[in-house]
Amino acid sequence: MTVATDIFRQRKVCVLIPTYNNAQTLGQVVAGVLLHTDQVIVVNDGSTDAAAQILAGYPQVATVTLPVNRGKGNALRQGFRHAVALGYDYAITIDSDGQHYPEDLPIFLQTLETHPAAIMVGARNMDQSSVPRKSSFGNKFSNFWFWVETGIRMDDTQSGYRLYPVKQLSRLSFVTRKYEFEIEVLVRGAWAGLEVIQVPVRVFYPEKEKRISHFRPFRDFTRISILNTFLVTIAFLYIKPRDLFRSLKKKTSGRSSLTSLTYRANLML
Repeated sequence: MTVATDIFRQRKVCVLIPTYNNAQTLGQVVAGVLLHTDQVIVVNDGSTDAAAQILAGYPQVATVTLPVNRGKGNALRQGFRHAVALGYDYAITIDSDGQHYPEDLPIFLQTLETHPAAIMVGARNMDQSSVPRKSSFGNKFSNFWFWVETGIRMDDTQSGYRLYPVKQLSRLSFVTRKYEFEIEVLVRGAWAGLEVIQVPVRVFYPEKEKRISHFRPFRDFTRISILNTFLVTIAFLYIKPRDLFRSLKKKTSGRSSLTSLTYRANLML
């Protein structure tokens, strides 16, 4: 264990690992995380491989077993609920495919000291040669629409390595259950007033023939496009007018307060 272990406990932070048929790398990821903290939750999203047997070898890990695979978004949402039920305020999500480095976990903890109410996204270096072209294009596409919907510029809105303030997110409602949930949670979090920031993390992409991905390009990209259409509509019909009204109201309130103070000062003279 490292000095980060105590910080995980003090700040009520857990590490959440959603997994579906990643038996080749799951044990390695869990073991790597346990070097930093024993506050770990794994959501086994209906895996049909050896995931259950692998997790049985880690009795110190809290395991949520879903009987049927319903998508990464659903696994994350179930994990968030379990984390809140166990008393955690934050959850750092890390994928079980071995792309993320557990050694980067302290980066989130360090940033938490100055940003205690933020969703943090681990921004990967998407310019390295090993990054698949479809991933680079999809990320840029996602970044653009996130900016349109929230006015926030991000470099990597598709990274699954994140810190979520799960206790605060439990007050929000979500509609998606697949990969697109990772977009919805960022947008709705920003709309609710949560800070959305990024922290630098490393990423490992193995050779093409060794990569395990459950992302279905056509179907999942279509889902994400539909979600963005829905979110853009809400943004322009409600969120942006709401924010403009609040801004104008705040300015008017500030001017009224200044006028009142000036009037009182004149009376005292």
